[in-house]
Amino acid sequence: MKKVKVSAPGKLMIMGEHAVVYGHPCLVTAVDKRLYVEMELSNQLKDEIITPQVKESRFVLETIAYFKQKFNIKNNVRIVTKGDFSHQVGLGSSSAVTVATFKAMSLLFNLNLSPKEIFEMSYRVTLLIQGVGSGFDIAAATFGNTLYFVRGGKETENLPVKELPLIVGYSGVKADTPFYIRKVAEDFKNRRGDMERVFADIHRLVVDAKRAFFDDDLREAGILMTKNHALLKELGVSTDKLDRMVSAAVKAGAYGAKLSGAGGGDCMIALVNRLNREKVIEAIDKVGGEIINVNVNVEGVKVEKTL
Repeated sequence: MKKVKVSAPGKLMIMGEHAVVYGHPCLVTAVDKRLYVEMELSNQLKDEIITPQVKESRFVLETIAYFKQKFNIKNNVRIVTKGDFSHQVGLGSSSAVTVATFKAMSLLFNLNLSPKEIFEMSYRVTLLIQGVGSGFDIAAATFGNTLYFVRGGKETENLPVKELPLIVGYSGVKADTPFYIRKVAEDFKNRRGDMERVFADIHRLVVDAKRAFFDDDLREAGILMTKNHALLKELGVSTDKLDRMVSAAVKAGAYGAKLSGAGGGDCMIALVNRLNREKVIEAIDKVGGEIINVNVNVEGVKVEKTL
């Protein structure tokens, strides 16, 4: 095999952010904004890496270095990345490019790594770079679909979601995910009892929401999502803008809404039905949110082309 093209999806956290870092479960879904990696062998003296985002370059570099060391690879490669989405929106381009790069190298060097192996190595690389994280975004990029997930892949269960009618609104502010993870960690150190109570409440909401999705009870799932947002506000990771977007969506008839991700910016999500979808979109737009058109519950990392 001389050249491969691989893609991996972005993600949206449905419920359980922050608590997942401390061993509690979360619900995450893969989205159809994909990151593409084209890779071929190179006769240059060093690897050639062409990425549209500087941030992605670091993840690609670390992934290649990790792979070469682990499998004693001496060959250099040329890699070009392209994306359907910017890392500015917070849909997980760093995780997607890491997973896609591992998959591409696995194919190029005929190693046929399993999805589980790709997940585990991608998670290690992410921890090397960021120092913190649960791996939920790596899981979404690797396995796709909609997942019930526990940190490090201790549990990864595919939810049989028939329909997941989510609206995604971007707040216009790029979130600093490591900062907010560290903020919550500092609060956990100083107010452990209070934080454990909030995390336990989030845990219960996630388990109940998992059951609601299994039962195809979107109304109940939405109610639980809104409750999750209230707990994230209590953690101090929401913003006035996100709160306004969430409130507007619920008032317009959404089953439920919440911020999605670390907080401090990025996106919120609203669970809707077909009858009120346009009303909810208008309400989010009216308070300054930007609607991001995505489909969810999509396939994980996959081969696009081999030559």
